[in-house]
Amino acid sequence: MSAPIRIGENVLIGGGQPWSLIAGPCVIESEAHCLMLAERLREMTAAAGVGFIFKASFDKANRSSARSFRGPGLKDGLRILESVRQRFNVPVLTDVHESGQVAAVAEVCDVVQIPAFLCRQTDLLVAAGAHARCVNIKKGQFLSAPEMRHAVAKVASGGPAPVLLTERGNCFGYNNLVVDFRNLGRLRDLGCPVVFDATHAVQLPAAQGESSGGEPAFIPGLARAALACGVDALFFEVHEAPERALSDGPNALPLHLLPRLLQELRQLGELCRNLDSAGAVQG
Repeated sequence: MSAPIRIGENVLIGGGQPWSLIAGPCVIESEAHCLMLAERLREMTAAAGVGFIFKASFDKANRSSARSFRGPGLKDGLRILESVRQRFNVPVLTDVHESGQVAAVAEVCDVVQIPAFLCRQTDLLVAAGAHARCVNIKKGQFLSAPEMRHAVAKVASGGPAPVLLTERGNCFGYNNLVVDFRNLGRLRDLGCPVVFDATHAVQLPAAQGESSGGEPAFIPGLARAALACGVDALFFEVHEAPERALSDGPNALPLHLLPRLLQELRQLGELCRNLDSAGAVQG
């Protein structure tokens, strides 16, 4: 078992550590909104005893429609993420879409994320390896888990940044995704901690014509199943009012549901770790 990856001051992912949560709004809607959610999420995860990384995007460059809200952009987005990091002493994660963004993002963010649609972009992955403290690569909806070894190798060719691999489902016909839970073990075989994105896994891509739909009622069950498979972290996009969210509201977890779900998942995670330690579950 490889050593855990330290993210920020207090979060350890992988290496047999308890699971952590990556969570936040899909996109930075405003500084006040971002700070409000970061504070609430820090309180909720602290109460549940779960490690926490705050996630929000400064630019959603891959929206279904050119008319959709994209975010505040690189300069203002990084200023807001730095404010979250300093005010609440939590690590932050955001995604990049161009190799020229990576160095600036890596100066502020503890984790640089490669979006699923861009997980084969060589220059982007190499730049992330060269500059980031940690890289989270989201597995493309169009790839098998073993194919992600190439993405990991591209990051390694750029530099020493440790890598997380995130499963978020595979295309299943048009406007639909399905999760093959075998992929969680297959990603782990690549030697990286594994994250499960339970909110994008219930997304219905472009199902609403100019935006994506979703089936958020399935988020808790998929998250439980992923923990039973031994993932190192869970990824939730959350919003206090998903119906008003400016991006990915239909597949976001309503914020008020998170405290109880965290308690349930923490207990399940402890049970699964105890079973693994006793040898009752073989990976």
